[in-house]
Amino acid sequence: MSFSDPIGDMLTRIRNAQMRHKNTVTTPASGLRGRVLDVLQTEGFIRGYSEVKFENGASEYEIELKYSENVPVIREIERVSRPGRRVYASVKNIPSVANGLGVSILSTPKGVMADHEAKAANVGGEVLCRVF
Repeated sequence: MSFSDPIGDMLTRIRNAQMRHKNTVTTPASGLRGRVLDVLQTEGFIRGYSEVKFENGASEYEIELKYSENVPVIREIERVSRPGRRVYASVKNIPSVANGLGVSILSTPKGVMADHEAKAANVGGEVLCRVF
């Protein structure tokens, strides 16, 4: 199956699984998705993820969602930069999410990182998504 927006697809799968109070959700594996999941895990929005490989060579990520008192930890997750409209931010203009309670995930020349890491590294880049 071909996707025009793989990151948007992954975020939608996470949103849908949380609405149904699922413990895990799967998404096709890719390098960019893995790096975004690394940031989500580091920031404490998901429990973790693991890669599942199939005999035909394909692989998927199995994402363990995180809940606090039966309420999803991720209250809101949305795509900012889409294939039809790319959104870039310089280090001075990196958007703050909920006064620092959430994170913006950026793709920078130094890799995919959270907004506070990008500010500390003094790099800007493409704003992939916002998580609160």
